[in-house]
Amino acid sequence: MKKIGIGYENYKEFIDLDMYYIDKTMLIRDIVEKGGKVTLFTRPRRFGKTLALSMLRTFFEKEYDYDGNVVDNRRYFEGKRIMEADEKILSMMGRYPVIKLSLKSAKQPDFYTAFMKLRDEIIGEFRRHRYLKDSEKLDEGQKKKFCGLMTDTEDWTAGSFESREAEQEAFRKEVARYSTALKTLSGCLKFHHGEDVIVLLDEYDVPLENAYYKGFYEEIVGFIRSLFESVLKTNDDLAFGVVTGCLRISRESIFTGLNHLKINSILNDNFSEGFGFTRKETEQMLINYGIESRIPEVKDWYNGYLFGEKEIYNPWSVINYVDSVAVDRAKYPKPYWANTSSNQIIKDMVWQADEDMKKELDELIRGGTVEKKIHEDITYDDIHESEDNLWNFLFFTGYMKKVSERQVGDDVYLTMCIPNREIRSIYTNQISGWFDGIVKGTDRTEFYRAVLDGDTGRIEDYVSDLLEQSISTFDSQESFYHGFFLSLLYGVPRYSVRSNREEGDGRSDIVLYPNRPKDKAIIFEVKVRKKFNEMEDGLEEAYRQIRDQKYEEGILDDGYIGSVSYGICFCKKACVIGKLPE
Repeated sequence: MKKIGIGYENYKEFIDLDMYYIDKTMLIRDIVEKGGKVTLFTRPRRFGKTLALSMLRTFFEKEYDYDGNVVDNRRYFEGKRIMEADEKILSMMGRYPVIKLSLKSAKQPDFYTAFMKLRDEIIGEFRRHRYLKDSEKLDEGQKKKFCGLMTDTEDWTAGSFESREAEQEAFRKEVARYSTALKTLSGCLKFHHGEDVIVLLDEYDVPLENAYYKGFYEEIVGFIRSLFESVLKTNDDLAFGVVTGCLRISRESIFTGLNHLKINSILNDNFSEGFGFTRKETEQMLINYGIESRIPEVKDWYNGYLFGEKEIYNPWSVINYVDSVAVDRAKYPKPYWANTSSNQIIKDMVWQADEDMKKELDELIRGGTVEKKIHEDITYDDIHESEDNLWNFLFFTGYMKKVSERQVGDDVYLTMCIPNREIRSIYTNQISGWFDGIVKGTDRTEFYRAVLDGDTGRIEDYVSDLLEQSISTFDSQESFYHGFFLSLLYGVPRYSVRSNREEGDGRSDIVLYPNRPKDKAIIFEVKVRKKFNEMEDGLEEAYRQIRDQKYEEGILDDGYIGSVSYGICFCKKACVIGKLPE
């Protein structure tokens, strides 16, 4: 079996190391034939965008080795689907100068550090084309400018200025200098090669999302806007450009005046197979690794995306799953994708949800749908300005899936659901953490008094009031209510709480054991019902279990002076509690 390239993003490494590769090379042809002057691909994280750009660069670039010799990359495409393309496409192999830049390193705590990381990336791209400094086709002015941008000077950095104002001015000049650096590089490349330049920009929105949460959004937007405008808009040396990210940032924010930009999002049919795995590709991979019996499990956990009208699986989760299960058949599915990036937007949504949104989240997690107006123009700084913006963000970044759509005038409305079990686990984990925070942050003094006084009415009111603040995601799951009530009991004065401990002939749900010999133990048996009119029946079942399993006798056998027993029954956001009749 071939090695699975988890964490590999360089196309050449997949071929050189003979790793398992699902052939996406026809994306090359599709970009030439269907792409725009600049094509923006928006897809969720970890859906193969970086690998795709690496593959594009390998195909198109006229590349040089360290000795200045042209590299023949044809071997990297032997046996691949792109070799079936017509002569026009194949004649483009190894023909163009290419600029490739990733912006993901700019995920930093402040603008200074973010800019410095981007500056390092740009300098690295200049150094990759260092043969230009010896080019006979560039004049001395071009070479001087090229070498200046390729050199990592430190003479302007912090600590080398007489005043803070002088330092800030020097920094502003450095930002301005590198905001047009890619255009300078493309001009030098065009002079040397005599061919227009292909520009590949990856993860363009990573620094924007990070800056939004870190508080320097406007600064990073200004720099990236200038960078993009100079190399993608006002650049006569551009053959074509490809930009990737998760979210389309509105033209007013980043792509100002970029009228030749062609957007391809998950709503579009073109390029629908270029990112992510199709059903056929996923199933074939499982067959190749001898785990075809797990196809239904993979579908349940990692399928559910719809790009255009094409059913797509999450590639990152699939390869991690196959890598794990192919070695150990006892392994079970995990939310691999959920752990690769921040789920801050889900956390914000849950923690700030009003009653209407809580009901919608309830419906979604139960397998239902919501209908929302969808538009592709959005900026990070207005995500929380309206509920529509939030749902748009969730949809385009992979947390929701289109079920159907309808148009009302100029507006498009999508009916959406949660794509699969993996994404559902993200929502439920955030909801669970949010509710735990509410419980832990609540003053339980009155609750403790009610428990010690045996005041069932006050216990009911306290617990029901807390549940009123919750999202009813876990209705009918006794384990949730059991854990919730157990967590409330930690801290009852003079008592220690235990769960599912053997007493009598069975295991009682929850017992408060006294720290003093004169106090009685307190037993709680938890039941759940789906309908309010069944809650009294739930109490009766709890009473019968306490009696039949002889929990109170077990307490006496443990050496305590006695016990008092309660049944508690939950239904949705309400509870009833009763004391075991004498």
